[in-house]
Amino acid sequence: MPTAPRPTPSTMTEDYLKVIWKAEEWAGDDADRGISTTEIAATLGVGASTVSGNLRKLERDGYIDYEPYRRIALSERGRAVAVGMVRRHRLIETYLVERLGYGWDEVHDEAEVLEHAVSDRLLEAFDVELGRPVADPHGDPIPAADGTVTRPVAHQLQQFAEGECGFVVRVSDDEPELLRYLASLDLRVGAHVRVGERRDYAGSLQVVLTDVHDRPVGTVELAGTAASSVWANSEPHTHA
Repeated sequence: MPTAPRPTPSTMTEDYLKVIWKAEEWAGDDADRGISTTEIAATLGVGASTVSGNLRKLERDGYIDYEPYRRIALSERGRAVAVGMVRRHRLIETYLVERLGYGWDEVHDEAEVLEHAVSDRLLEAFDVELGRPVADPHGDPIPAADGTVTRPVAHQLQQFAEGECGFVVRVSDDEPELLRYLASLDLRVGAHVRVGERRDYAGSLQVVLTDVHDRPVGTVELAGTAASSVWANSEPHTHA
């Protein structure tokens, strides 16, 4: 008998798989820890018991490997769904900013709704209209239609040594208020920065905005949380 077609993933399935995948995207050495049930609950705004029940459903349907108190691992099928949803989300965010004039702090919630409703045909039209962008307004890579994801080599500013510099390639979009604050400082994707004095005792560091010749054009003070939300490539410090 022919194999019955697999059902289309539900909105719940798409949301959970995307959250699991995104938790590992920029995790670095923490990726092996994975995301916890509590963290999923906090991200999606539901109870931990609800999350546990839904994770069991996802395992039953072949999307994840799940055992309570252990790392949640996406199956090949689960990863494909997750990456597809991330592509949708980031293309929509990019379209909202580039074509409709939204601020980078305003697009997340809109994209969360639209990503489930936009057809593949319309999504392809967005991609073509935008010139097939490789990153969204926050610097997160937009997966290709074939599921390929190319992430830039970058580190959190919090990890930079004094004098180390580079271009900002990504800013975490978890907190809209932080995005608005960083925008007010002109600390955006593409900015060239150098880490000045580190005040580890106060949990902050000085960030010097510079031109490409390392000439200062502004200085800001960032708390550790904010500095951990900004990612830059690393290059040797050179004097003008």
